[in-house]
Amino acid sequence: MRGLSPAARGFVLCAVLAALACTAPALTDSATSWPAVALLAGLYLGCELVKSCPLPGRRVPEGIGSFFPVVLAAVFLLPPAAAALVALPGGFAAPVVQRPALVRRVWHGAQQAVGAWVAGQVFGLLAGPAALGGGPSARPADFPYAMLPATVAATAFCLVITTLDTAVLAVAERGPATARHGLLTRSVAPHCVHGLAGLMMAVMWRSPYGVPAALLVLLPMYVSCWVFAQYHRERAAHHATIRALVQAVDIKDRYTRGHSERVGQASTMIARELGMAEDRLEVVRIAGILHDIGKVGVPTRLLRKDGPLTPQERRIIELHPEYGHEMVRGIGFLGEARSAILHHHERVDGSGYPYGLTGEQIPVLARVVAVADAFDAMTSTRSYSRARPVPTALAELERCAGAQFDPAMVRALTDAIGRHGWHPVVTSDDDLQVISDTAPAGAAAPGVPGPGRPAPPVTPPGGDRGPAHPARGGR
Repeated sequence: MRGLSPAARGFVLCAVLAALACTAPALTDSATSWPAVALLAGLYLGCELVKSCPLPGRRVPEGIGSFFPVVLAAVFLLPPAAAALVALPGGFAAPVVQRPALVRRVWHGAQQAVGAWVAGQVFGLLAGPAALGGGPSARPADFPYAMLPATVAATAFCLVITTLDTAVLAVAERGPATARHGLLTRSVAPHCVHGLAGLMMAVMWRSPYGVPAALLVLLPMYVSCWVFAQYHRERAAHHATIRALVQAVDIKDRYTRGHSERVGQASTMIARELGMAEDRLEVVRIAGILHDIGKVGVPTRLLRKDGPLTPQERRIIELHPEYGHEMVRGIGFLGEARSAILHHHERVDGSGYPYGLTGEQIPVLARVVAVADAFDAMTSTRSYSRARPVPTALAELERCAGAQFDPAMVRALTDAIGRHGWHPVVTSDDDLQVISDTAPAGAAAPGVPGPGRPAPPVTPPGGDRGPAHPARGGR
């Protein structure tokens, strides 16, 4: 248990002692149905061990979580102490990633045993065993009443698990008890689904069809959980890819640290104001986050240059949308976001780049990102200019609407900020200035001149430095 604070060690030890107290009655009770305990414990253990056995040519599936229908079926079928015994081996065998692995395994086993015991007590208090039916008289299950004690018991199991997790985390990190705020809310629904699957398993177990029918109920549920876990694993891989790409840009251009996330945030606000569907909002957000990924292919000296760009340097920077599109073209899950990366510097009057598209020729997401990019460029402190107040930036966007920006996108951003405000985390690493959306419209901050160049004008062509530097984009 090295690496854990004394308080955390004591907490884990208390959980282990509580689990022993919960399971001890089953060891001394002659009425304990050991065949049922052994079968359910072995089944739960097998469900956990399967996750450690990779398919041919595949990695071990991660993130599938514990398969609780078997434990909850034990809660419904067995006395509380016996149900706690069922939870022990599977909880101990559950895969762990972080160290110390042994302590975490012991913790999981004890935690689930205590949860199963509490859930069993709740199920008994609500007359759940009688509602299951079966037995010598082959009495049918009492539906829909049987669903009530099963759901409450599953909720109690979830409450114990999440409370213990929150408490041990707070003790180990010496943080507040709210360290996992929202974990219970996110966990209740999955545990209730597992509880209903466990109820069906228990009903079939007690029916004339017996254990084989109960196992048939379990199989499709396990497959569904496995598929669901693969979906979340794939999403996690997508997010990791996006984070890596964004970090590459942030490392290369220190003045735009956080710019990508803020453009993603503003793009989402515009899209939501336009009434786009929820699944498309995620695409818009990703498009905003990755819009400048092509700057990885631009020489760093140009991105960090304080003075004016030469025409040749400007042409080099203007290649970054095409660089970005080439970089992400093979990433299938980006979908429509790829076109936004390529066209976010097009202008509705046709004077943009790389292809000089006009009006409706420019993809919708590209028009959204163009406005979000320009807005964040104006309201962020850079090496060449200081942040302007939000009202000033919105007024400038409105002035350029119809020539540079799509008026509908500008209006959507203005309405969204008017309703919700604009609350970015930071504007740069060096200046943690909080942008106030109540600043006076005329209080534009002066630019910070670079070597041999005057302060830039207010006009933000595509989030650029000014008319002399239309290629800088949302730098």
